[in-house]
Amino acid sequence: MSRPSASPRSTRRLPLALILGTAALTTLTAASAAGGLFGLRAQVFASDAWDRAEDGFADLRDTGRDTIIRFWTRTTSSAKAARRTRERGGATLPVGSGGTPSLGSLGTRLPATGVDTSPVLGSGGRVSSNSSRPRLVNLPMPVPQVDKSSTAYTRFKGWVDAAVAGNRGYGFSAAEAALMYQLSPEAKYCTLAIQMVEEQVTAAESAIAAGGRPAVAGDSYLEVGPMIADVASTMTVCAGSITSSQRTRWSAYAEQAVWNVWNYNNAQWGGRSHPWSGWSINNPGNNYYYSFVEATMYWALASGNSTWFNFLRDNKLAALQAYFARLPGGGSSEGTGYGTSHMRLFSLYRIWRDATGMDLANASSHASDSIPYWIHATVPTMDRFAPIGDQARSSVPDLYDYHRRLVLEARSVNTNPVIQNQATWWLNNISIARMGSGFNYRYDLLPAGTTATPPTDLIYHARGTGHLFARTGWTRDAMWLAIVAGPYNESHAHQDQGSFTLFSGDWLAVTANIWSHSGINQGTDVHNLVRFVRNGTVARQCESTTRASTLTVTPGSGGAFTADANLTPAFCNTDAVTNWRRNFSFANRRLTVRDTFSITSGTTATFQVNVPVAPTLVNSREATAGRLRVRVLEPANATINSNFSTGKYVEDGARYRIDVQGGTTGYVVELSEI
Repeated sequence: MSRPSASPRSTRRLPLALILGTAALTTLTAASAAGGLFGLRAQVFASDAWDRAEDGFADLRDTGRDTIIRFWTRTTSSAKAARRTRERGGATLPVGSGGTPSLGSLGTRLPATGVDTSPVLGSGGRVSSNSSRPRLVNLPMPVPQVDKSSTAYTRFKGWVDAAVAGNRGYGFSAAEAALMYQLSPEAKYCTLAIQMVEEQVTAAESAIAAGGRPAVAGDSYLEVGPMIADVASTMTVCAGSITSSQRTRWSAYAEQAVWNVWNYNNAQWGGRSHPWSGWSINNPGNNYYYSFVEATMYWALASGNSTWFNFLRDNKLAALQAYFARLPGGGSSEGTGYGTSHMRLFSLYRIWRDATGMDLANASSHASDSIPYWIHATVPTMDRFAPIGDQARSSVPDLYDYHRRLVLEARSVNTNPVIQNQATWWLNNISIARMGSGFNYRYDLLPAGTTATPPTDLIYHARGTGHLFARTGWTRDAMWLAIVAGPYNESHAHQDQGSFTLFSGDWLAVTANIWSHSGINQGTDVHNLVRFVRNGTVARQCESTTRASTLTVTPGSGGAFTADANLTPAFCNTDAVTNWRRNFSFANRRLTVRDTFSITSGTTATFQVNVPVAPTLVNSREATAGRLRVRVLEPANATINSNFSTGKYVEDGARYRIDVQGGTTGYVVELSEI
């Protein structure tokens, strides 16, 4: 999940707490969000309430990861089970006796500091008594030097001062109060931070005493990162104001939470077994992974625990490096919705660099490439972006604070001044001139730069993700195009291999998913591609780590290009489709799509275009939809179906779809602007 946008154009989400009951909402006064990404703190606490009421059902929820908390996905359970098996892998922590994942003794020192750690975990992750005080081990300030005369500082200080006065805004976190103390060391800020962490830990202790799981374990530990960052930041910044008892209790809680993340089968609270799914603990491409790493990193640096430190450096961060080295061009295989979780990823790079001197961001080109990726993924009107994959924050792909933060974070770890200046240009020209939601104000403290350099390239191919963007120019009236053809290996990606999106002033042809309520309609029905149907069943595209569609791009001038896509690897099997290739030709504000395919007996092939307005049938081979003209060039017997679909294939209604039918070996269709 993610926070709702403040944009009036966004499709709003009904908070899960309203569904599960008002009891969960009352818990929000005791703990609030820490700026985490996909997962409202309200939903975490509501999930915890659900856990306590239906503990047995919680295990089923974990098994069906995407079906309960993240609305209603239509991905098959067998595909998800295979993916989970892939993502979990074996235990990644050192193996103890009997094959049980265990950290062993955590009473070790970081060689660089010689700081004793505390408390010490015994077998199974339980905390044994140790009165040593955890102290700072290079947990750096979360933002660079701040101009205290800036508007950004004034807004952030006002946000925190309101919380000090008793008016905690939505999503306010203890880490923000701790940061404000670093910027302006007034006791009131630490008083608030300590109060909030104490609330979090006390609520957790109550849940544990009752035999349950604390909120930090909700939704498969999705919010463990920001919640433990609250604890770590406050213990570090406000160390002189924390009692010995608080240090011991907070440390026990944080250690257990982090231990449970990586030891999902043996997770426990209060000596009681509370295993969970282990969702994505071994998948650096998934947004959950960044929360897990965030919790471990903050706690390792705050507590000085060398075991956690080494585990991060040698295992989980090494896995991040290896994964993103395979994604040249930037972006996320989860798409552009959940892909905004990279704002957290780049923040972790910055924290680790400032703490250790290790530059993970520039170990590969991914972080640097993500700046031009988002520049090109933004439509010419600079207010929307390419809707690729699940769009769970808001179905409508309007730019939001998260996109601004992502580029600010990427810029902060970038070492290429040319790319940094392009980031500055984008930040100065998008519709989000500054953060709109209070819980994001702190990220405007990151410098946007003063020297802006407009981009010049009109075509951008992110080869790692398989996303292609092109435009006729950098003016707001330019025509813009996006194509997907590459790996399909993440749960938030869609069956959209071979699809395209066309924009000029507004959407001309775009996935119908942006008009759905949930934003997670993943089927081929809602995308602009060829729909293959055998005996009434749509041929599915399937996630795979061993095969992927390919795209070869030949640039022209003025944003023109030709591209050849081999999409056969996208399909689960060859029952319906044995071969599908798609050629794109884009020039002079005109897109021509040539499909060639081989299908089995009993299979039909329909060229489909989802459009935002009701189409008009000009003749059997031409239709218009607003300013879009669709013409069938080949084959001679292909016709446009005059029965334009209206919302029959998403849960709460789409717009319209133009279907071209009759082709048995291919189609050639031209899309142009009226």
